[in-house]
Amino acid sequence: MVVYAKLPRTFQTPTPVGNYAPDQAIAMKKNDVKHIFFVAETKGSMDLSAIERAKIDCAEKLFNSISTANVKYHKVATYQDLIDGMNAIG
Repeated sequence: MVVYAKLPRTFQTPTPVGNYAPDQAIAMKKNDVKHIFFVAETKGSMDLSAIERAKIDCAEKLFNSISTANVKYHKVATYQDLIDGMNAIG
């Protein structure tokens, strides 16, 4: 099962440098483990400011720390990263 969702503006994760607000999320379940992929920037250039990069880095650390055996979070920057990540789930 795969779910793709455009996240509402109200979905934000607080970080020390400001709120992180990914644009979309993709969730899939394989072997009883839910995998969640966040897509942070879809409006064009990946030339992010230092603050935006810091927000993403902080959020990645948070999501890694709350990953469990049943729920895994993944960061992807491109469509190919997403496909590769989904294919790597074994």
